Formats: sequence, C-alpha cells, structure tokens
Amino acid sequence: MKNSEIIELSQEELTARLGQEKTALNKLKFAHAVSAIENPNAIKAARKTIARISTEISKRRIAAESKTAAEA
Repeated sequence: MKNSEIIELSQEELTARLGQEKTALNKLKFAHAVSAIENPNAIKAARKTIARISTEISKRRIAAESKTAAEA
C-alpha cells in the first residue's frame, strides 16, 4: 500500500486496515515458521505497511491535539 493511498483513507478506515494488516502479518509469520513461504519478503513489506499506517494515525492524532491546543 502506497503512502498516497494511506493518506486518502479516513481515521476509521486506517484503524480497520491496521488490524487487517497485523492479522495478515501474524498469518505470514506462522506460515513461515511452519514451512518456508514462497516470498519471505512479504513479511518485510507487511511490517513496512503497518509502520506507514501507524505513522499516519500518529500524525493525525498529533495534528488534532495541536489544533485543540491552539484553540484553547
């Protein structure tokens, strides 16, 4: 998932997508532990996607907090 796609998502969609990506990463790790998966780089890509989504959620939370602090 690209950053441009992540930015376009709403907060609820980001939270839901983060849960989906974490579940997919756990499945990939389990499959890799049981037997070698076809593309082990998929684990790396999943971790990066989770990090991108988490970063966007944090950026939005910080922006909202600074906005409310500026209004007060």
